[in-house]
Amino acid sequence: MKLFVPLATACLLATASAAHAADPNLGRNLAATCANCHGTNGHAVKGSGMDALAGMEKAKILQKLADYKSGDKPASIMHQIAKGYTEAQLDLIATYFAGQK
Repeated sequence: MKLFVPLATACLLATASAAHAADPNLGRNLAATCANCHGTNGHAVKGSGMDALAGMEKAKILQKLADYKSGDKPASIMHQIAKGYTEAQLDLIATYFAGQK
């Protein structure tokens, strides 16, 4: 019985850690919210006036997002959207789009 409590505690902690493990699809899932304007997987419709994000350099995407978030780059909606994400989430989104072809 003395071993039961420590063993049960260890199992609960291991289960909790696994539940909080990073979602391998989180970048893709976050980037999906951009599809309404920037097209599926960042492939903007030609002539739409929207930037195609697919394959864009990650640093360039992050700089644009930072400029929107800070208000340095004027926008009708992007400044509000960018402010809704953490830096880590923006990094995941930029990584996802940079990896698209």
